Order: sequence, then C-alpha cells, then structure tokens
Amino acid sequence: MAQSGGGRGPAIVFDLGGVLIDWNPRHLYRKLIDDEATMEWFLAEVCHTAWNEEQDRGRTFAAAIEEAAARHPEHRPLIEAYFARWEEMMAGPIHGSVMILEELKDSGCELHALTNWSAETFPYARDRFAFLDWFESILVSADVGLVKPDPRIFELLLKRIGRTPAECVYIDDNPKNVAGAAAVGLDAIAFEAADQLRTELTRRDLLTGRAESP
Repeated sequence: MAQSGGGRGPAIVFDLGGVLIDWNPRHLYRKLIDDEATMEWFLAEVCHTAWNEEQDRGRTFAAAIEEAAARHPEHRPLIEAYFARWEEMMAGPIHGSVMILEELKDSGCELHALTNWSAETFPYARDRFAFLDWFESILVSADVGLVKPDPRIFELLLKRIGRTPAECVYIDDNPKNVAGAAAVGLDAIAFEAADQLRTELTRRDLLTGRAESP
C-alpha cells in the first residue's frame, strides 16, 4: 500500500451496514410476516431495495410510505412499520469486524466511513453504537444526495478527507459498491466475514495478525 506524501499510512474507509452493523429488514419482517416466502415477496415487490435506496438518497420516509402504499394499499400497515419499527432491523454489531476496527484505531490508523443510509434513521445507529465515534468522518449518502456506487460519492469522500484513491483502502459487503470504489482507484475489499477481512488487512500490513479471542 502506497504511503501518502506526508508519510502517513493509508486511510481505511468502512461501509457500515453489513460490515460493522448487522442491519437487515428481515430482522423486523420475520416478526410481522409468518410465511418466509410471503416476507421475501414483500421485500422484493413492496419495500424493495430500490425503494429503500431512495431514502438513502434523501427522500423522506413520509413520501416513501405514500409511494409504496399507493402501489399496495392493502399492505399500508406493513409499509409504515419500515420506518416506525426501523430500529428492529439492526440486530447489533458484527463483533469480529468491530474488534478489527478497534485494533486499527488503537494502532493509530486513519479511519473514515462511507454509508448509504437515510438521514432520518442514521441517528438511531449513532445513538446505539459507540464505535461510530472512532471515525474521523462519516459520509452519509442522504446528506449529499448521492448513493454508492455512483463514482461522485467516492470522489466527494476523497475531497473531504484530503486523500488520493491510491491512499485509501475501502471495505464494503456489496459487490457493486466494491466495484464502484475500485473503478475510482481505491484499494477495495469485498467483505465476507471478519476472519477474511483480517486476512486482507494483514496482507496489506495494516494488522499484525490474528487477535486473541476475547
């Protein structure tokens, strides 16, 4: 990994949901819809990924609920639950990844986060996960009206943190976002599991090796 002009080590940029935070709408909707196939249909056709992405881009949940309810009025209560019970979609931290983040912090690494997230719900994560305070900066998509993998959001991140693409390691669980980061020139890691991430970071000399189990 190339050093920056000032001799600093690389900046390490984390995605949040799916890497450090176990967020999944199924954590909520399994409580609300008994049949697994029906739940999957609801998340594919009613409150689907593209629908949720518009909140990550800045659309309000009030507008989103009305849009989805216009398409499926019979499911309005389930649609409304997406916002009203949103916190139940966060099962908790992904402990192995948070342990790695702590090791990076303790070793003095420069840490940033780049996340596709609604401005209305990100405060819930802020309140719940103290490790978010370890980042020097967090760029939330809804705050800037851009979502990954749009190259402009990666370029905006680089401008904000004062780094070149070659000076950054980027970690994300979404293959499209990994490809988008790599296309801009970041050293992009496709997150699969904490052990795999540890191996990737050790290979880059950013971790010294496997940590002892807590």
